[in-house]
Amino acid sequence: MAGVSSESLTNALEQLEAKLPLASLQLAKDLFGILGTVDSSAGLRRALTDPSRSGEEKSALVRQLFSGKVSADAAEIASGLAGSRWASARDIGDALETLAATVVIAVAENKSAVSASGITGLEELENDLFAFNQAVASSHEVQRALGESQASAAAKVNLAERLVPGASPEALLLIGQAVSEPRGIKPSKLVENFAKLAAKRQHRWIATVSVTRPLTEAQASRLQAGLNALYGRELKVNATVDPTLIGGIRVQVGDEVLDASVVARLSELRRQLAG
Repeated sequence: MAGVSSESLTNALEQLEAKLPLASLQLAKDLFGILGTVDSSAGLRRALTDPSRSGEEKSALVRQLFSGKVSADAAEIASGLAGSRWASARDIGDALETLAATVVIAVAENKSAVSASGITGLEELENDLFAFNQAVASSHEVQRALGESQASAAAKVNLAERLVPGASPEALLLIGQAVSEPRGIKPSKLVENFAKLAAKRQHRWIATVSVTRPLTEAQASRLQAGLNALYGRELKVNATVDPTLIGGIRVQVGDEVLDASVVARLSELRRQLAG
């Protein structure tokens, strides 16, 4: 997805973020259900991506189709997508799929640490998705069964669930979606795409810290507390020593960089220019 479609998806994800702290799996199921309806009708896809129709007209069509049949949040999200611009008829379906998967991933993210294993909900989700793909890769018979066009979606979901006993509800929802509605690609590839989305979201909460010398225990504790306060949640802090770093510290959390070295380099350059 590129160009105008990519911009529309980015905007939709930004708007979705406000709903994620309280999101439920039912919201994701509703969005996947809307996706199924959109995918089943070429005429509907064309109507929702027709550049000659106004955004409000397309949003109204979605509200008319889905209001009362799905949650208010799901209808709002789908109508927002319909009101955006898309380069191709398939792109709006791809966006719905991404938003629904993001909701599932956020539900896993919002879970507290798993008491038995000490891992987070996101880590558990990634592990389950990886385990499913490992099970599929190890069996040609399973691959054929999941790709069998005559087999029912329910039979494929049942088989998939048997491959990952004990998997989380979030993982089972994504795996079930992938095997029942792969949308033209291999189910394992779609599961891999979901896993990449989960990994990308988890990376947002890993702080990679570069410092010029090893931190003392007290410094590490203050840094952890400061970053947690700044981002409003517990971060995983990975500290590395880089003696060439100017400015003392560089912190990267997801795509955001807090780089004191940049300021230090500019100051050093000014001093050198001043002679």
